[in-house]
Amino acid sequence: MPPTVASNRSVLWLLVAVLSLSSVRAWAQAYDGARREEVDAGVHTPVLTKAPELIQFVEAVYPPEAAAAGKTASVEMLVTIDEKGQVSDAQVVTPVGDGFDEAALAAVRQFQFSPAEVDGAPAPIQIQYVYNFVLQPPKVDEAAPPPPPPEATLTGQLLARGSRSRVGGATVRCGDDPEAPEALSDEEGRFTLKVTPGTCDVRVVANDFHLFTTKEELAPNETTEVIFYLMPKAPGYETVVRGAREKKEVVRRTLERQELQKVPGSFGDPIRVLQNLPGVARAPFISGQLIVRGAAPDQTLTFFDGVEVPLLYHLGGGPSVLNAEFIDRVDFYPGGFGARYGRAVGGAVDVATRKGSTDTLHGSAKVDLLDSGFFLEAPITEGISVAGAARRSYVDVLLPLVLPEDPQGGTLLVLPRYWDYQVRVDFGAKRGSEPGTGGRHTGYVMAFGSDDLLNVVASGGGRNRDVSVDARTLFHRVKGDWTYRNDRFTSVFTPYAGYDLGSFGFGETKLDASIWSLGARQDLALEVMPWFTARGGADVKFEHLVGEGRIPFIGGIQYPAFPGGEPKVEMQDIRRIANTFDGALYAELDLKAGPVTVTPGLRASYARIYGQDRFAYDPRLWVRVQPTEKTSFKGSIGLYSQPPDAFNLEPAPLGNPALTHERSFQTSAGVEQQLTDAISVDVTGYFNRRYDLVVSPGDTVRNEDGTLTRYQYSNRGLGRAYGMEVMLRHAVTRDFFGWLAYTLNRSEQRRVGGDDYRLTTWDQTHILTAVASYRLPYGFELGARMRYVTGRPTTPLQHTFDRYDVDRNNFTGTFGPSNSIRFQPFHQLDLRLDKNWIFQSWTLNAYIDVQNVYNASNVEATFYDYRYRELFEVPGIPILPVVGVKGSF
Repeated sequence: MPPTVASNRSVLWLLVAVLSLSSVRAWAQAYDGARREEVDAGVHTPVLTKAPELIQFVEAVYPPEAAAAGKTASVEMLVTIDEKGQVSDAQVVTPVGDGFDEAALAAVRQFQFSPAEVDGAPAPIQIQYVYNFVLQPPKVDEAAPPPPPPEATLTGQLLARGSRSRVGGATVRCGDDPEAPEALSDEEGRFTLKVTPGTCDVRVVANDFHLFTTKEELAPNETTEVIFYLMPKAPGYETVVRGAREKKEVVRRTLERQELQKVPGSFGDPIRVLQNLPGVARAPFISGQLIVRGAAPDQTLTFFDGVEVPLLYHLGGGPSVLNAEFIDRVDFYPGGFGARYGRAVGGAVDVATRKGSTDTLHGSAKVDLLDSGFFLEAPITEGISVAGAARRSYVDVLLPLVLPEDPQGGTLLVLPRYWDYQVRVDFGAKRGSEPGTGGRHTGYVMAFGSDDLLNVVASGGGRNRDVSVDARTLFHRVKGDWTYRNDRFTSVFTPYAGYDLGSFGFGETKLDASIWSLGARQDLALEVMPWFTARGGADVKFEHLVGEGRIPFIGGIQYPAFPGGEPKVEMQDIRRIANTFDGALYAELDLKAGPVTVTPGLRASYARIYGQDRFAYDPRLWVRVQPTEKTSFKGSIGLYSQPPDAFNLEPAPLGNPALTHERSFQTSAGVEQQLTDAISVDVTGYFNRRYDLVVSPGDTVRNEDGTLTRYQYSNRGLGRAYGMEVMLRHAVTRDFFGWLAYTLNRSEQRRVGGDDYRLTTWDQTHILTAVASYRLPYGFELGARMRYVTGRPTTPLQHTFDRYDVDRNNFTGTFGPSNSIRFQPFHQLDLRLDKNWIFQSWTLNAYIDVQNVYNASNVEATFYDYRYRELFEVPGIPILPVVGVKGSF
């Protein structure tokens, strides 16, 4: 009822036994349990021995219209109470209208009385009751405090100046009084602060941002909405090695996108920083190959989000095929990697992409002398975001303008071109349907691809013949990801499909190889106990390969009928189709006992390649001991397998159907030591023995009929690599990061039953790399990289005179022992200078990245003249300045 309305009640106990004997007699006769006393000829008069008492009162609802009109009323009712004290009937004696009668009856019928007693026993009774409706003013509590003073509300959002990213966890207050009210911004950067009206000296304090101050005039009982742009401090550098995730492998080096875009010589590409890590040899010229611990480039696999891709870099040594803004991190395993990875006897690289923005539209555009590209990311709806990137080079347009002219009037055209793209759609998190699990479901679909084309045309001048070389590498991938995760269990399912194309043309020789692939991964992890974690999963892949082209016929040289004529090689058209399947199951256990963690693992694989069945079982073991917080000892041992290429299993003479998996036995041991808060050192020694390696030429086998079959390939290769890797690291500081990486490596190989071990083509004994970057005032950053590498092995020409082959009409040389001498050592200094301008909603970065600052003439390759009398050296890239700008928002 309204606060100004009250009800007054009165009870008129008109006991009928006192006023009318006949009424009492009627009630007494109706009550079977009443006591009787025989006096004066048996006539008994009932006696009310206990009157009913009201024990539950229900307040009536004051009729709204009557209350508004200021009316009052008294409703007289006849109320019947049964022997249990409940109201069995109620009637209005004299109606008063205006809704009072109904309101009174509704309330009285809910009354509860104590039972009345007649002659000492419970009995029904009837009473007259008057319900009074009275208006009264609201009560004023004189002790109540005075009304609170008026408040003002300041609400809004905190954004990072230059990127418009949301700033969460920031403190907002008026003035610097620590006792003043304050608000904390949420993950969307939103805050609400209630303060006394007047002038508010706003102060915003946030990690990695400068103190933000301003003034706002706040009116009483009004809300002021604002957007504050906070100036980020100079982002602190982070070195290449991070310890945020617990490591099970002996060596796993992780690169972060935001940390490594400004390493000198990388052109802003984090993946290229791999070339500066211990265990990675320098690739010759611009090949961009990954040579890890002396293994051949094709023995180290590269993955994007767990899906294998054929290459990491455009045109061999160019930028990576993934836009830098898409990279979340890069995990590099030089050896001893977990059972989750397989099909490689060298190392592994797994590039993880990141999801699109969930707060607002972000993007970047980059232009330099090599290429141009853009990146965009934005939320679509709640829980769904999209990100995309594309890049196109224009080296094919600019390079012909700067190529030197042929002094003999010929032409030389080198026309490299590349492009790439990435598109990713993320689906937001949903709470798991299982009660009490607290699990989250996330997923995404991503498409990405790359296309590289290199044309070299040389004609005219003093050349004996025109030369035309065409090389192309293209791939596309579409992959999905569905992840379920709760406090103890994680499941990641990754299906994918892909297409690869590789083509090569040299003169009349043409080769095209197409691969259609379909595969999936399932990775599971369960924390059974705090000291016991189990991981496992499956990894399957199907490939359909088609190879076709025009190649010289083996043994098909037709000698000319006259001296001086050029031999003619007979050409043949080929087309090959092969289907391959490779599936594997893996399992790992983490067992912890105090400072010791032991991780046994097993990978079992089955492959059907070109109609041949192959099996491999690879047990692995890792041990980590951490006696103190700053010291860790580590070690690993395990087997690794790599299946043979499908077309190498062709019948002789092109292949060998008996080829099996290449195998590697890898061991390593090391120590990690935190020297100071900022400096740490990581030393790892390793020994890898490789066997059943595929080598060419293969064996010659005598058949039952006496004929000989010479196979192109065989598993008769043996290899070994051993050495040490040292990483001295200066970790996170505000203005500096850097590291010193040294690799001591020896890589050797021989044939079964052959001579002693000899150096492989990939051996580089000493590799020293120093990287440092320092933040200067006024938005400048200066970085440097210095490298020194032992020269690669090569085979010397044994004689200074030449041999003339009359049949073939050419000269041939006589060479000494294979890989018995080396090129001159490689050394090079690279510098990078950046300048940043931060505006309110976007950032501009201009840079110059100079490779080979002092123009060192490093020999990348050699060749001889046609008579093998004169040696020509092919120098590496001279001083190369690359200027570019990048805007981001």
